[in-house]
Amino acid sequence: MSGLFRHGLALAAKDLRIELRSRTALVTAVAFAGLVLVIFNFARDPAGATTRDLAPSILWVTTVFAAMLTFNRAFALEKENATLDGLLLSPMPRGALFLGKYLANLAFVAVVEAVTLPLFVLFFNVPLGGALPGLLFVTVLATVGFVAVGTVFSALAVRTRFAELMLPVLLLPFLVPPIMAAVQVTSRLLAGRPLLEQAAWLKILGVYDVVFLTLCAMIFPALVDE
Repeated sequence: MSGLFRHGLALAAKDLRIELRSRTALVTAVAFAGLVLVIFNFARDPAGATTRDLAPSILWVTTVFAAMLTFNRAFALEKENATLDGLLLSPMPRGALFLGKYLANLAFVAVVEAVTLPLFVLFFNVPLGGALPGLLFVTVLATVGFVAVGTVFSALAVRTRFAELMLPVLLLPFLVPPIMAAVQVTSRLLAGRPLLEQAAWLKILGVYDVVFLTLCAMIFPALVDE
């Protein structure tokens, strides 16, 4: 078990160092998130639905699609440099490969979210107030689950000819439960309601995280060996 975590952390650190040098995925994802928020800001009708009604959906749609750009790079670099086969031939456990890619993706998505949230507040003038701690909590809870699913599907899609096109098609149906729950909780938090009132939606997020983290860790070794 210690070897699994050691190898997983080493692999995640390697991906982070590569991204810090190239800045390909992060810069693209952050720029994409900013552009989407700008488009939504100018496209919304001031006389229509209120900003508070639209804001949670806009925030999470932007976050998910920006995160997909980082998922696309998770295994693409390994395939381009022909290092994926080397990793699979090494004595490193398959679980360590999943753990390393998962932790790296988690870090990338966290950076995207850390940039997206201030831009979201700036463009839509949404007063967070006391909702910020609850919003951060639900963001962590939602991100933990959908990053695991994104990691598995990025490993599956990278072996296809049209990986960039296949990943959203495969991934989006599995993101409906966490994004729906996150939007509902965010909407109520921005309306000034306490986090404790959202126990049902938080349970959905918690169950999703446990179930899909377990499933992803179990099926990943068989998936990469195919």
